[in-house]
Amino acid sequence: MQHLPAAERIPYIFNHCRTIAVVGLSPKPHRASFDVARYMQAAGYRIIPVNPNAAEVLGEKAYATLQEAARHEKIDLVNCFRNSEDIPPIVDEAIAIGATAVWMQLGIAHHEAAATAEAAGLLVVQDHCIKIDHRVLMSSGLLKPLAQPAAPAR
Repeated sequence: MQHLPAAERIPYIFNHCRTIAVVGLSPKPHRASFDVARYMQAAGYRIIPVNPNAAEVLGEKAYATLQEAARHEKIDLVNCFRNSEDIPPIVDEAIAIGATAVWMQLGIAHHEAAATAEAAGLLVVQDHCIKIDHRVLMSSGLLKPLAQPAAPAR
């Protein structure tokens, strides 16, 4: 799966990963992580905030770590809003919880961690904004809207 070319990988992720853990999701509305996560939530994806300093973001319970979140939620995609040097342990956690993919936001890349994730069978996107890519694919007709929003598993 990890060997899909980027032109196929990104649409595959959008079509098959409905629950997104956002590592570094800020509860502050002016932050990029909040805006991007709010957009993805409005597009029908389930957002799981991972931030040790927040109790709730976008109406969802926040978890201190990816491992903690995975004890309560099935996570398909790990979206990273952390510095590039913080990526390796996040990738290790994504592998440990059985995520399908890791997405490093615009300006974030870590080639060694990406290689580790790919070797473990995860799909990897680096240095891309998930919101921008989703909007481009939607507006070009290459991606269909989700049939229904992913409901919280409460």
